[in-house]
Amino acid sequence: MSAGEKVKAQAEQVVGKIVRKGAHAMHKNTLASKGAALEARGRMRSAKEGAKDTFKH
Repeated sequence: MSAGEKVKAQAEQVVGKIVRKGAHAMHKNTLASKGAALEARGRMRSAKEGAKDTFKH
């Protein structure tokens, strides 16, 4: 996994979590689900890059 992709995946997870928790606190369900989707996308990006590294060697 390249360092840039790793940082991008972590950033998506952190931003998604912040958006989700902030929106949940303000009772904004639509925005909370968008934050959860962003967080999930970051986790999937991380898993994809990890799998690429596993099969690369």
